[in-house]
Amino acid sequence: MTRLMDPQMTRYRPGEDGEGSVQVRLDPTDGLDGAKVFAVYGKGGIGKSTTSSNLSAAMSKLGKRVLQIGCDPKHDSTFTLTGSLVPTVIDTLKEVDFHAEELRPEDYVYEGYNGVRCVEAGGPPAGTGCGGYVVGQTVKLLKQHHLLEDTDVVIFDVLGDVVCGGFAAPLQHADRALIVTANDFDSIYAMNRIIAAVQAKAKNYEVRLAGCVANRSRDTDEVDRYCDKVGFRRIAHFPDLDAIRRSRLKKKTLFEMDPDEDVVAVQAEYLRLAETLWAGVDPLAPGPMADRDIFELLGFD
Repeated sequence: MTRLMDPQMTRYRPGEDGEGSVQVRLDPTDGLDGAKVFAVYGKGGIGKSTTSSNLSAAMSKLGKRVLQIGCDPKHDSTFTLTGSLVPTVIDTLKEVDFHAEELRPEDYVYEGYNGVRCVEAGGPPAGTGCGGYVVGQTVKLLKQHHLLEDTDVVIFDVLGDVVCGGFAAPLQHADRALIVTANDFDSIYAMNRIIAAVQAKAKNYEVRLAGCVANRSRDTDEVDRYCDKVGFRRIAHFPDLDAIRRSRLKKKTLFEMDPDEDVVAVQAEYLRLAETLWAGVDPLAPGPMADRDIFELLGFD
């Protein structure tokens, strides 16, 4: 079966990324050369946007030129960096009847906290279209306008735990995938599925797993137990602090909050995570567990 996609895409390649898969494969010439690229995944509502935005801010504090790309139709990935919900790439393209040549960088790239550049890819209307197409168009625009030539770090903040071909598309660009989780069954269950998706993409692309971030969790015992079992690792831990909730309400990163003891500690952990990722982490190839085995591992008698 060969069905032609959008001209900016190549073709469906059945089975290429795993048994029974039908994936959207982006044009290999649209790769992100030069910058270090991270894709952030995790269960819906787990705090991926909070993690991504504060990680972007931390990278900027290290003197890196950072670009954050939100890949969610809600387009709320970057609002703590910019202080507002910025227009999406898809909305902007609609205004010019999808004539991308009419756009300028300032039409869809917005400067946020400490110089972090912010892009919201957006998405198709509910139940229609493909998220992979949106990611592909966003990357194509960034390359056409040479915005990646002076970028050190790109962070993709990706919709929930959806691992279909469309929203797995950022994995085709990323060097490392980072999974945000919590110390509970549902989050770890989602992490296990995301690990399987990344492993499938790793067969054909350079993306590898970097590790997981325990978020909104006082303890990490269940996360660590899962990681020990499958050969994964936790590379950061952020407790469930009210300061984090308040930062979202204030539309600010944690680096702009009043520096009480808790805030300073979380800022230090984000800076440590940024330094770790920038220095480079060895790739991991954990073996995802069967669903029943996770029940057995994390369940109680």
